Amino acid sequence: MKNWFHKFIYAVVVLTTLNSCEKDEIKAVINSGAVPVVTLSASSVVLTKENADKDALTISWAKPDYGFNAPAAYTILIDKKGGDFSNAATITTGAELKKTFKTSELNPILLKLGLKVATAGDVDVKVQSFLGGSTNLNSSVVSLKATPYLDKLDLSTNLGVVGSAANNWGATPDLPFYKTDKSNVYVAYVTLTDGEIKFRENNKWDVNYGGTNGTLVKGGDNIAVKAGSYKITVDLTALKYTVEKFSWGIVGSATPNGWSAPDVPFFYDPSSDQWRAIATLKDGEIKIRQNEDWTVNYGDKGADGTLEVGGDNIVVKAGTYLVTVDFKTLKYTIVATKVWGVVGSATPNGWNGPDAKFIPDFGTEGIFTLSNIKLIDGEIKFRQNDDWAVNYGDDKADGVMEAGGANIAVKAGTYDIVLDFTNAAKPTYKFTKR
Repeated sequence: MKNWFHKFIYAVVVLTTLNSCEKDEIKAVINSGAVPVVTLSASSVVLTKENADKDALTISWAKPDYGFNAPAAYTILIDKKGGDFSNAATITTGAELKKTFKTSELNPILLKLGLKVATAGDVDVKVQSFLGGSTNLNSSVVSLKATPYLDKLDLSTNLGVVGSAANNWGATPDLPFYKTDKSNVYVAYVTLTDGEIKFRENNKWDVNYGGTNGTLVKGGDNIAVKAGSYKITVDLTALKYTVEKFSWGIVGSATPNGWSAPDVPFFYDPSSDQWRAIATLKDGEIKIRQNEDWTVNYGDKGADGTLEVGGDNIVVKAGTYLVTVDFKTLKYTIVATKVWGVVGSATPNGWNGPDAKFIPDFGTEGIFTLSNIKLIDGEIKFRQNDDWAVNYGDDKADGVMEAGGANIAVKAGTYDIVLDFTNAAKPTYKFTKR
């Protein structure tokens, strides 16, 4: 009996020891102090509009030794000096260990944080590494003295385009008109369907205009239009209007459709009075043209960043870019960028992509919009650059996004979607059905 008891105790001890060892072997323990150590390329930067396309600041860090092979994703947080980072600007870099900001990228971040134009201000910078689950590791805070410049225009008006061809007679906000350099002359860049339009103030019918053959009349007849992209100009002094076919696009061997239409479209940015495009390109060449036609086209003779009518093809490398053109000065920039997209069984291209791309709101840092996307019954997620390294879902179906979160169920319909990353700790999304 005594011998049996001793054997029993021995077996229990051995099993307990083995179980403990097994747990120790499979449990990954993060090294103490395994946080990013942030380095700034400069401790002080003075930004100017003339250097908008120049590198302004690089934030970098070495990959920490986590003690195991950790597939970390990184986010840069920038806040006004003394802030708690709850309302910080957030820039997700995925697995990349640095981010170089062009002047035109950094300036709106500083303005959004409340720094005064042409005045040196202090901001805090830190990097957060996400290791999955709820494991987030924060670097120490480093400080930067920065001077932003005024880069936003206020071209907004209370005049808009309404109609069956625009927004189903007000089911969504009217399409906006913008100020021009002439008093009481306004312009709208719109994509319309077959139908009718009118022009009105403040999304109401109190003051509205219709017309015939280019003449505006208060309360006048609906204006019939065909589907397409247009520039609409109204002169409220002369009571005249024009509706002309109008679009800018990128064409070339580097684009998805080669030298044939449809071109990669530009969109108008009223905060800078420039045209911008989000383009995923291959190694090759591009040109910029109007109305998907060669009558008006631009290239770059001398590769000096200035466009010329009928100029040389522009050579580009594969990547995703923000292309910006100022057609007043004919200056342009092609800057590598990270772009948000929607992917999933409910989207036109399913889970394999390419994703339907969002457009940044250059007037408000951290806001991205996707208009008029047709979805079917199914699920979606949001991700960067058609890749799963950085993706968001919604664990609680409450409109708040979580990194790597659950798929989002949607019903069939045509939607406008807004992603809001202005609150780094609580990014959100919103659907508006058309």
